[in-house]
Amino acid sequence: MNDGSGVTTPRIARVLIDSPLPQLDRLFDYSIPAAMAEEALPGVRVRVPLRSIGRVADGFIVGVVGQGDYVGTLSELEAVVSAARVLAPEVWTLSRRLADRAAGSASDIVRLAVPKRQVRVEKAWLLEAAAETSGPVTPILLTGFDTDRIDLALATGGRLAVDAVPRVVEVRSSADAPSEWVGHWAATMAATATRALAAGGSAILAVPDYRDQEQLVAALRAVLPADRIVHLDARQSNPDRYRALLACLGDTPLAIVGNRSVLYAPAVTLGLIAVWDEGDPLHNEPLSPYVHARDIALVRQELQGCALLFLSHARSTEVERLVEVGWLDELAATRPFAPKVLPTAQQQSQDRLAAQARIPSSAWREARSALEHGPVLVQVARPGYAPRLACASCGNTARCQRCEGPLRLKTARSTPSCAWCGKLATDWSCSNCAGTGLRLVGQGTGRTAEDLGRAFPGVRIIIADGDRPILTVDAEPALVIATRGAEPIAAGGYRAVLLLDGERMIARESLRVGEDCLRWWSNAIALAAPGATTVLVGVGGALASALATWRRSDYLRAELSDRRTLRFPPAVRVATVTGTPETVQAAVDIVRAIDRVDVLGPVETADGAVRAIVRFDYGEGAAVASGLRAEVIRAATSRRKQAGGANGRVPLPTLRVRFDDALSFDSAE
Repeated sequence: MNDGSGVTTPRIARVLIDSPLPQLDRLFDYSIPAAMAEEALPGVRVRVPLRSIGRVADGFIVGVVGQGDYVGTLSELEAVVSAARVLAPEVWTLSRRLADRAAGSASDIVRLAVPKRQVRVEKAWLLEAAAETSGPVTPILLTGFDTDRIDLALATGGRLAVDAVPRVVEVRSSADAPSEWVGHWAATMAATATRALAAGGSAILAVPDYRDQEQLVAALRAVLPADRIVHLDARQSNPDRYRALLACLGDTPLAIVGNRSVLYAPAVTLGLIAVWDEGDPLHNEPLSPYVHARDIALVRQELQGCALLFLSHARSTEVERLVEVGWLDELAATRPFAPKVLPTAQQQSQDRLAAQARIPSSAWREARSALEHGPVLVQVARPGYAPRLACASCGNTARCQRCEGPLRLKTARSTPSCAWCGKLATDWSCSNCAGTGLRLVGQGTGRTAEDLGRAFPGVRIIIADGDRPILTVDAEPALVIATRGAEPIAAGGYRAVLLLDGERMIARESLRVGEDCLRWWSNAIALAAPGATTVLVGVGGALASALATWRRSDYLRAELSDRRTLRFPPAVRVATVTGTPETVQAAVDIVRAIDRVDVLGPVETADGAVRAIVRFDYGEGAAVASGLRAEVIRAATSRRKQAGGANGRVPLPTLRVRFDDALSFDSAE
């Protein structure tokens, strides 16, 4: 770099090392050789020497400066791997902010944000000329919502919690293309995306799984040219995902669709972030530092000033808290779309076969009447034939002789197998009484279909679950037996919806069981045709009232009030600290000194480690994260010294910290 006086100033690259070791979670300065000066730019992949352990590591250049902080002779970059600037500045800033908030490493987040390099894909992208894009995007009016409210949010960086309309709608990508049925929420997101693109900004649209992606992509194709839609999803093949990432690096506003990882997509001019059904557990990131999609969206909106929409039929308590504190504004439909929901007790049906299928008289009548006009949805709790087996002699749960997992029966004629390891129980005997007989406990999709087939002879039966994924069904009469979350879209909507196993679903011991059931049932109800009846079987109280009146927020506000009294999340934030007794104790001792922090535990875990739960107010989050992160680094470096760095290998950390763990208070943990 020339300063104008003819003197060449040394250029220094600030590099993020790609490493899981917490002690390497900082920027390292390296001198840029003259031969690499034109390629060593922020965002490119590089290889650098690590003199302390005598090896070469991969990394990304985050910035280039004329003078660094290090005093002494700097090592030079080993190589510039590629000229593609795949780590966008806004993604790096987001990664650093999220890592600091979650006491994690920025490189772990960058690893989620930037797919592995695909050489052929990258070379083709570097060589190809900029393709001509379609003309200006036509903004679409929103059906059922105040379009002016949406436009104001897009113009001012507003944040909205949107109550989705519980309907299905028909979309068509072109006049000669077949029509498709999608949830009204997908059409709402697509229309909002057109308004963001028309204003010159990209739209990032995050949904939980592939079923939702299919609906959203279909809705987008109906209102946007194909070259303005990018699908970026962790389920894609590595070349396809890398190709999608590179497509996002241009200047053309795009609608970028995917699961939770799409929220890391590069977009310098970002106009909109929209997240569908943020309460779905698939939005939880299972990899360190375990940042939830909701938190990614909130932090990125704050950094880039774009509009933020959380759409759902039943929001989470986290979003309800943000509404109550004024961080999110509510947006409801311009006219009421309350579905017809009838809670009913688990009464005995007068029809013997209907009673065997767990259907009370009122539900049986609704289903029989609705089947004259179209399909009927029956939601059940479990897949398979019998979700659980028990010893016929003593009644104890039948467990696998290898791993102690529960046995189950997938079909009526299959051999019992373990739900955990899959081992067939061909020679099973009870560990309690040595009995060898088994009896069925519970009814899954298979057994429910068998029983309903007898109760409704001659009616077509369709099973949709994890083993038999079905995305759509036609408008012909049929009984569709589906597990929660696997319900297909019916053309025109279901003529009736039966929600079975409600008492079994709410019996699960979990802090979130109420809001989970509200979300599962609300999403199923939204698949009904206008005027169709939904029968909620075996559930009463506040949950049934919230669905019958379609006032889900009433239940969530009461739930949030109870959690404030008990200091349960999301009224407070939590962090779980897991490791050896010594490292966990040292960590909790640090955070105990912070105001408004209390610690539960430590207690032993199944693998011999110990775990403590740290509860703290939102205002203390930065201090708690900083203290725990410092202890993670201290534990990692002390372990390295004890091991002596044998064979150049550095032991992995023994202390693990996870913020905002959704399962912290569940009994299963």
